[in-house]
Amino acid sequence: MSLYYAKIAWTLKDDEDFIDKKYSREHHWHFDGGVTVPATASHHIVPLPFSNPDNVDPEQAFIASLSSCHMLFFLDLASRKKYIVEEYIDNAEGVLEKVSHGKIAMTTVTLKPKITFSDDNQPTQEDIDTLHHKAHELCFIANSVKTEIIIET
Repeated sequence: MSLYYAKIAWTLKDDEDFIDKKYSREHHWHFDGGVTVPATASHHIVPLPFSNPDNVDPEQAFIASLSSCHMLFFLDLASRKKYIVEEYIDNAEGVLEKVSHGKIAMTTVTLKPKITFSDDNQPTQEDIDTLHHKAHELCFIANSVKTEIIIET
């Protein structure tokens, strides 16, 4: 078993009205390695100026977490097969929508990895698809959510 930590910190500013919902949703995520990430509510949900589109929102972080986990397993599996990955870029996207009983959920995340391999040992498309399938099966984050995860290769 492993334990992971994140400190999430928000403070009401002196000139803000909490009861009337006229307060900033900007906050910070602090991680044990020392990194601090400026965060916010999504500007698609909480209008400006109470959100900040320059900061990371939880929905973006969710998508990034799935993509990153998948990529790390893909890279590990590719290295075991002696494929040299020069670059891995994923323009992942997620769909947030209403589901049953008026709840809202991230129903689908689509990973769109573009991978550049070098050297003479080039994988076939079937090899790449197999690596993606195995990476998806191993990804801790994917195994933890109900969201449909699509991998476009």
